[in-house]
Amino acid sequence: MPKYFYKAVKLDGESVEGEQEAVDEAALVRQLQSEGLIPIETRSSAGLRARFVRTRRRRINQKEIGILTRELATLLEAGMTLDRSLQILVELTEEDHLIQVLSDLQDRVRGGATFSSALDLQDGQFPRLYVNMVRAGEASGALDQVLNRLADYLERVAELRQTITSALVYPSILLVVAGLSVIMLLVFVVPQFTVLFDDMGEALPLPTRIVVATGDLFRNYWWAMLVVIALIAVVLERWFQDPIVRDRFDNKVLGVPLFGDLIWKMETARLCHTLATLLKNGLPLLSALTLAKEVVSNRKLAGLLNEAGDDLKHGRGLAGPLARLEVLPDLALQMIRVGEESGSLDAMLAKVASIYDRETRNSVQSMLTLLEPILIIGLGVVVAGIIISILMAILGANELVF
Repeated sequence: MPKYFYKAVKLDGESVEGEQEAVDEAALVRQLQSEGLIPIETRSSAGLRARFVRTRRRRINQKEIGILTRELATLLEAGMTLDRSLQILVELTEEDHLIQVLSDLQDRVRGGATFSSALDLQDGQFPRLYVNMVRAGEASGALDQVLNRLADYLERVAELRQTITSALVYPSILLVVAGLSVIMLLVFVVPQFTVLFDDMGEALPLPTRIVVATGDLFRNYWWAMLVVIALIAVVLERWFQDPIVRDRFDNKVLGVPLFGDLIWKMETARLCHTLATLLKNGLPLLSALTLAKEVVSNRKLAGLLNEAGDDLKHGRGLAGPLARLEVLPDLALQMIRVGEESGSLDAMLAKVASIYDRETRNSVQSMLTLLEPILIIGLGVVVAGIIISILMAILGANELVF
């Protein structure tokens, strides 16, 4: 019989691990349970290689998680068992990395593990927020309803992200084309005129010398520039991993005109969507806030939510601490206060999220309305500067001839 490695917990909370022979993982789980142990993880001992493959497997993206969640909720609502629903998804799925995850989930569920614990053992493939919401659904006996709400939540988040991404496509293309146009002008067009300038020496105007030197830099040292850009990217990435630096940056970015307001609205929509979904799933407000703050990417706002959570522990409600700390916009705070007073906080949070989803889209469109002419004018100024510098040199050469 094959050997399996296992991790388990005794009834007194002590963690144990070891190796044991069994027909398969399900048999091992039953054997451990008969010995009074609670299995946490099991895997084949043949398998440092299997573990290596698991750590390198392709990650599941948010879109795939949303689709799987919707399909699983539909199957459960149709009366299928969780085991059979996972089996159907395995048979219907064509992507190898999804089949691997679904098969592992099915094996663990068949072995006696809860669905939430099986999700939690997928090497971080599913966010902690997702796992906790599933756990709440299992506790309430309404897993299909919770999965439907989770699918709705993931679709709204994906829709907001897609809106912003789509809106940024045109400016990004415009910026890339503008940059490439300037580089081609400097590398291929400007050198054609350098022959005319060679005999002028120091008589070249300063703008012309700058343009010619820039073209030489791109033409002869492009590889060094790529290395410098890569080094800057690595340094910035490590720099932003420093919590102090990240906190300062996130604090400053909220004060940037237009962009800071966009970040604030986007974080408000994301936070309220998450809170509304968690509360609908039956989680207490404090637990919901603790989980919801994980979706907030701005460290400044996340820190303020921590303080609001401390106030909430002392029974001070949600709207009061959020208003005192100025975490959310005024409209959102007023609606949350009304929701608390009327006992319909989850419904009011959902309305706030919808409002700020719309506000985020409007803000993005407003920024793009300003950004596009700025990019076009900027490109025109750069190209005009290059042309003028060349004309200045040509006019200077004509004066020397005559």
